[in-house]
Amino acid sequence: MVPEQQLRAYVDYLRDMGIYGLYHREDPKVLLPESLRERLSTATQPLAMPAPRHSAVLSVASRPTMSPLAAKPSPAVVSAPPPDLSSLMPKPPSFDSLAPIPTHIILAADRVAALDAVRAEIGDCTRCPLAYGGRHTIVFADGDPNARLMFVGEGPGADEDASGLPFVGKAGQLLNNMIAAMGLRREEVYIANIVKCRPPANRTPEFVEATTCSQFLLKQIDIVHPEVIVALGATAATYLLGVKQSLASLRGQWHTARGAKVAVTYHPAFLLRDPRQKGEAWKDLQRVMAEMHLTPPKRST
Repeated sequence: MVPEQQLRAYVDYLRDMGIYGLYHREDPKVLLPESLRERLSTATQPLAMPAPRHSAVLSVASRPTMSPLAAKPSPAVVSAPPPDLSSLMPKPPSFDSLAPIPTHIILAADRVAALDAVRAEIGDCTRCPLAYGGRHTIVFADGDPNARLMFVGEGPGADEDASGLPFVGKAGQLLNNMIAAMGLRREEVYIANIVKCRPPANRTPEFVEATTCSQFLLKQIDIVHPEVIVALGATAATYLLGVKQSLASLRGQWHTARGAKVAVTYHPAFLLRDPRQKGEAWKDLQRVMAEMHLTPPKRST
């Protein structure tokens, strides 16, 4: 049996996805077993906080009902806070463990066609709940299929959902500046995200969404075959590397994924919220530049 709090959490999750009324008996469009409808209906009711043990205070259920004319109203039932789903989610597998690392490198001339085949495989994807959360466009990738450097972010935002390209909003403008500071142009790198559909309200992708979409990003990495991948933010690092660690503990060292070296730094959206960390992000990019023997452009005097 599923614990009541876990079931309630799933109901809240479905509501976040814009799915309502699963437990309504009168809804002919939703086909669910009657037993599950009963449990879902119960799970959507407020959860009462139990009275502490060895307390002289009577529980809410055992207190006598107060008269409407009484000076004090009867105490209301206190709803429990939403359960934390993070403890229910398993550790994500690393990209290296999802499939064998290919020994054959796709020829540069064949990479565009190979990436087109991956995009065709995705199709009008309905594999995870993000397809029903208000998505308008699947955001596949942008950049050079033969790039030596690849950037991986979390997921599309509103601007990306409208345009079909990753990192085109304010965070994208900052990423463009970061790329230019490294002595490169956006057209010379490859940019993708962990998930290819915009999460509702730009929230962090859920485990099932990220792991469902990972198969396509994995194929993109194997086709492009970059020397270095920059994981932008904790979500990208978590799913690329298969770890649950703080961003601070992952920065400043090299990791690996699909045969490429991986550097972890802050997401541009975070840097817009906290510009004080731009200097730290620049240190991360300087390590990438040193690894790839890149020379920053000369500043005009």
